[in-house]
Amino acid sequence: MNKGMLTVGIILLSIIALLLINVLTNYSTGSELDYYLVKETTDAAMEDAIDMKYYETCGLYRIDKEKFVESFLYRFADSVDNSRNYSIGFYDINEVPPKVSIKVDSLTVLAFNVTGGEEKGKKEAADITTSYDAIIETNYGYDPVTEAILKQIEPYNDEKANFCKVSS
Repeated sequence: MNKGMLTVGIILLSIIALLLINVLTNYSTGSELDYYLVKETTDAAMEDAIDMKYYETCGLYRIDKEKFVESFLYRFADSVDNSRNYSIGFYDINEVPPKVSIKVDSLTVLAFNVTGGEEKGKKEAADITTSYDAIIETNYGYDPVTEAILKQIEPYNDEKANFCKVSS
């Protein structure tokens, strides 16, 4: 009887260990996949949202907020499968200079029973939170608006003509 119970105990322990390894692997790979999904989607959506007319006029990059959000949501929804629920939050969107801060929460398979308080008996799922900040940086070489203002402020001569231009 003793060897039989020992065998059952070893089998149960190995099943619990396999389940635990499966849940932890799902959590860690889910976090990594979410990070790269948010990173690639944000970069592509920022590239889509660049206002080229503003760039041609002022020489500065500017993104359109509404176009960025629309492009991000479209690309994100196109890239994910239907196995998890996602909650997307846009915390900071600056048009000039282009900067966005995004937080994406996704639910995992892992769930806990709440034992106390008002929500007793409800299941709490473990969230994977992914935060990502993106900034478009460039080496601004020429700003026609600034140069026009500087022409009006001080006497303009050819020696100062190239002070706004950055040679590469």
